[in-house]
Amino acid sequence: MITRWKQRPAGSNWGDFGPDDQRGRMNLVTREKVLQGIAEVKEGITFCLSLPLDYPGGQVLNPRRGAPRIAATIRDGKSAGKQNFCFPLGEDNPDLTDVVSDDQVLLALQYSTQWDSFAHIGSRFDADGDGKRETVFYNGFRAGEDVRPAPEARSGEAWAKYEGTEAKALGIQNLAEHGAQGRGVMIDLHHHFGRKHHGVTYDELMKLLDADRVEVEKGDMVCLYTGFADVLLEMKKKPDAKLLHQTCTGLDGRDDRLLQWISDSGLAVLISDNYAVELIPVSLSKPKPSALMPLHEHCIFKNGIHLGEMWYLTELARWLREHKRSRFLLTAPPLRLPGAVGSPATPVATV
Repeated sequence: MITRWKQRPAGSNWGDFGPDDQRGRMNLVTREKVLQGIAEVKEGITFCLSLPLDYPGGQVLNPRRGAPRIAATIRDGKSAGKQNFCFPLGEDNPDLTDVVSDDQVLLALQYSTQWDSFAHIGSRFDADGDGKRETVFYNGFRAGEDVRPAPEARSGEAWAKYEGTEAKALGIQNLAEHGAQGRGVMIDLHHHFGRKHHGVTYDELMKLLDADRVEVEKGDMVCLYTGFADVLLEMKKKPDAKLLHQTCTGLDGRDDRLLQWISDSGLAVLISDNYAVELIPVSLSKPKPSALMPLHEHCIFKNGIHLGEMWYLTELARWLREHKRSRFLLTAPPLRLPGAVGSPATPVATV
């Protein structure tokens, strides 16, 4: 019996995979889908689908996410306080020849190439059916109970002011534990629109899929190549805010027919090389009250569809077009970090 919610959002699949499901549409990536992905491997060629994780550089795209900071760990014992980097163990014991380097990183988990978990986007929605809106996430998991803010503000470094957040449910480890491997399908928006700043509608997408003979089937992991990551790389970690917000395509999150296609297609995850899969400024004209990011709401909150953002798809997309293919094996595990809302990724495509 489902007790977490009495009514589910319109257009959602809450409960379809079970009352306590935390994997959403990844449930459709079955053993058979993995074998379909493996069957697409003909040449044994691999493509890295991640940007360098210190891109885009700066904080222009999101002022709340800082670039990675790497530092050495610190020695203990006889050499206490020294940096544990290029450190000759002979300083502690003259009989030892080893030289050790060991480091750590302060990393915003969604700074660069990333996965969004279902704890990333929730909504104020009347899940109890009592006329009052609760703060809930996919499948009715609750803010404060299942997705917990830090218990209190802390003194010390600013990054740790709210240390202790935890997605007790819906954390990114659920995707990692599933395996995040299956059949990828490439949709080449860049070939048709170039770097035009444009929200792609349902009609345009259907025309494009037909022209390129691309088929999306239940359980496929869909990738959208827009060229946005190419622009980021060209800027060499000095991004131009105005240009970035006026370049390349994304999906039009206002288009209800497009959102319905995402539901009907059965795609398991939706991935893009741009910042948010959808064009957020396009989405601002939705009637109020509404979500700032309606595609995020539809995918993450309503239907349990993980979003991948700022992937590097260029070389793969070009190879697939040159060889008149659109499918490949995609292997893309996030970090198995319990309680995290997002994760960097270094996905690999094999053709």
